[in-house]
Amino acid sequence: MNIAAFDIGGTSLKMGVIDDKGNILTSDSCDISHNDRDKILEHIIAWLKKNPSCSGIAVSTPGYIDPDSGYIAMGGTIRDFDQFHLSQWLTEKTSLPTTVENDAHCALLAERWLGKAKQLNDFLMLTIGTGLGGAAFCNGALIRGGRNRAGEFGCLLTSRPTDSNIEPHTMAQSCTMTALRENYSEAAGQSAEDISGKDVFDAFDQGNEQAQNVVNRFYQDLAACLYNLFSVFDPQTIFIGGGITERDPFIEELGRELKKYQIDIRIDTATYGNDSGMLGAVCHFLQSQQTDIA
Repeated sequence: MNIAAFDIGGTSLKMGVIDDKGNILTSDSCDISHNDRDKILEHIIAWLKKNPSCSGIAVSTPGYIDPDSGYIAMGGTIRDFDQFHLSQWLTEKTSLPTTVENDAHCALLAERWLGKAKQLNDFLMLTIGTGLGGAAFCNGALIRGGRNRAGEFGCLLTSRPTDSNIEPHTMAQSCTMTALRENYSEAAGQSAEDISGKDVFDAFDQGNEQAQNVVNRFYQDLAACLYNLFSVFDPQTIFIGGGITERDPFIEELGRELKKYQIDIRIDTATYGNDSGMLGAVCHFLQSQQTDIA
């Protein structure tokens, strides 16, 4: 069985055809705008027309999502998907069975299905990109919560708000590539649109004082986040996904900050990088079809 898989991110759409063993048969990607739902859907339909032999559709996307119905209550970094029944829309357009799952949940499912977590019953997944996503696998099961909102680690507070505007005090405002770029651009007097996360780390490696301050604070805040999560969940491993994990010394640099907490915490990078969203979406699709994926 071949499934059309889509991973909708804050800046890009990844598309692939994946079989029921997790083999990626073909894949592609394109740039998207997070506030243009119609254009995103156009790209998805166009890809499906080019790959007509698929038996179903599996989607990974940010937000609060009902994994059974595919209804997106809140689209996370893609607010144009707020209160949108994506699964129903795609099924009506294609007549194909469709599932939709939270992107961090998909990254976790991919790790459990095919990656380093095959034998683990208690582990966490953090995805660091435009936003900060998370998922928890405890006692052999993915934790979803009463309203499918469990694992939103980016909503954790880093300081006490003084008014109703809590967003500036959340992990999402300190432990994402967006925050890294914005903090550095403010310190350097440049536009954040002209700076990539790689630019910040390149400046850090070159000894730029502003970049050093920003990156060190990033690692300090991320280490504090991991300490809190470790204290709550007691995971065997915390996996981290996202483009930042392509930086070779990432785990070593983060590990130095974690040593200050004097806890036995194991961190590792996610196995499948940018493909984890699509693979996890397919895993969720197969589970919904009660397909044996062991």
